[in-house]
Parts: sequence; structure tokens; C-alpha cells
Amino acid sequence: MQPNPIQASTHRTTHKTLKFSNMTQSFTSLPQELQLATSAHVKYIQSLDSRKDEYDYWLTEHLRLNGLYWGLTALHLLGHPEALPRAETIDFVLSCQHENGGFGAAPGHDAHMLSTVSAVQILAMVDAFDDLETRGRGKAQVGKYIASLQNRQTGTFAGDEWGEEDTRFLYGAFNALSLLGLLHLVDVDKAVDHIAACANFDGGYGVSPGAESHSGQIFTCVAALTIAGRKELIDVDRLGRWLSERQIAGGGLNGRPEKKEDVCYSWWVLSSLEMIGKTHWIDKAKLTSFILSSQDTDKGGISDRPGDMVDVWHTCFGIAGLSLLDYPGLEPVDEVYCMPKSTIKRVLGR
Repeated sequence: MQPNPIQASTHRTTHKTLKFSNMTQSFTSLPQELQLATSAHVKYIQSLDSRKDEYDYWLTEHLRLNGLYWGLTALHLLGHPEALPRAETIDFVLSCQHENGGFGAAPGHDAHMLSTVSAVQILAMVDAFDDLETRGRGKAQVGKYIASLQNRQTGTFAGDEWGEEDTRFLYGAFNALSLLGLLHLVDVDKAVDHIAACANFDGGYGVSPGAESHSGQIFTCVAALTIAGRKELIDVDRLGRWLSERQIAGGGLNGRPEKKEDVCYSWWVLSSLEMIGKTHWIDKAKLTSFILSSQDTDKGGISDRPGDMVDVWHTCFGIAGLSLLDYPGLEPVDEVYCMPKSTIKRVLGR
């Protein structure tokens, strides 16, 4: 679930454990290095597309549209949705669309489920579905492309025409199609059956039937079941126990047993716990401390863990995790879509 860093800068902070009982009151008493560096993070995200003379910028072209989604989501949650120019954002997204309705990671790249989902999410956040209709290939063509990637025998989805299947792609299809109002284009029941087949004895879910439980794949399956209205299939207590055991001594969360903590799992684990009503099974204060200790308070950005290089992926999911933790000043994030709740309310009416 974790790509290479988009951009890099370094900052080392002391990892301090917070010990307080009242989260809301105690945020204001955090030491300076454990306050969210909002302005620095905004400037960091704004700078990402200005580094075209750097080698890393071109090495990560295959993540360009995804990176725009990560950065834009973080900016919206930080309360600065205007920090990226709306018109240029829409122009870039539409420049990535193919005749078949799908979107590539950047102009000239093949269409793929993951970049198509990011395109839909970006257009939803900037309220530009009308532009998709008038200047792009239209919602119907996007839906047709996504539906074409479903394996009608097993119910799961491929990432592209070459056929790699993964529960990430299934969730992505449900995410984008529901935002477009086109979920009826696919066999939802067959897809739900596939998710049920991916369930393991520990309550978790893997990438495919029989595969090891993983926090990222658990999110995709639980969120897809939530969109489908089939959460009764989840073994809530068993899954909640497995997810809560992902928190290690330093406060961070890992993706599976015996692995290091990583800021991105502040989203994958916590959002899943939120969907099943078990966020109180982890130490939220320690997790907050871990995320804030992983930020570069000078240059902006959040890394996978304290002292490492920052990137926009961990910046997005670190801030999304803090939003789920009710960190003050952040916009509420929707635990199913990883987008602002205000966007989901506007698009889906809930």
C-alpha cells in the first residue's frame, strides 16, 4: 500500500509520549514541536509541482494524479482548499482522461483504476463533475470503464486491461462509482461475495481469498462493505481485536504483526476501527503524539516515522488520521472515502 516518497526533506524530532485523559483540552498544551505545523504543510504541498528540475519529480510521474489527490485532500482537511488553483487542477485531471473514460497517472500514461478513482475524488472535491460532462468524456463513460474491469465470474476487479486483481481495485470501483451515482453498473452482490471469501480466521481480510490479513486490505474490504450496506458480514469484535493489536509501544500503528509502526496506518487502521465503532480500543493520545512527532515543522510534510523523509502520501494520511482523532482546527474526514465529510454530504447528500 505504500509507494516511494514523492518529495523529500528531513527533520528529526524527539518522540514524546503524551499522557492525558481529556484529548480535546490537552491538545492546546502540547509542546511546540508537537503542534500541527499547518502553514508549513500547506507550503510543502504547494511546492510539490514546482520541483520539475529535480530527479525525484520525474521518477514519480506514475503517481502524479494520485499525488494530486493526496495533496488536495490534506489541504481540504487543513482548511485550505484554495491553496491549489482550481482551474489548473481541473485542466490537469481532464488532460489525463482517455477515450475509454479511464484516467492515467499523467498525460500519456495508460488508464488505470487507481488513477481513475483519484480523478473522480479530485473532481468531487473541487465540485467539477459539470466540467467532466462538458469538457471530458462524461460520467457515464467513466462508469463504463470501471465496470469493464469487473471479473463477472468472481466479482472482483482488475486494475487495468492487463488483469491484475486486488481488493484495492474493488474498493476503488465502489468508491468512484458511488460518487458518480453509477454503482448499479456493476454486480455489487458478486463483489460482496468476493470480499466475504477474503475474510480470515482473525477477522481481517487479505488481498485475495487465502491471503494474509493486512491493515490496508482490511480498510478496502470494510469500506467497500460499508458502501454496499453489508457491514453485517464483518466479525466486528474479532476484527476490532486484530486492528487494536496493531498499536505498538511507541503509539504508532503497523500494517501486520511484527512490523514497524508507520504513519499511513494511522488512516488504514483507525478508519476501519471507526467504521466498526471500536476506535476506543486504542490509545488515541499516543497515536496523536506519534503522528505529530513525524512531521517536519520547518519545511512541512509528514514522514512514515520520526526522523525519516517526508512525502505527500504520509502527509495526507497522517493529517487524515489526526482528523479522525478530532485534532482541533482540522476539517472532519469521512472514514469511508478519505475525503472531507462536507464533500461527501454535498455529493451523496448524507
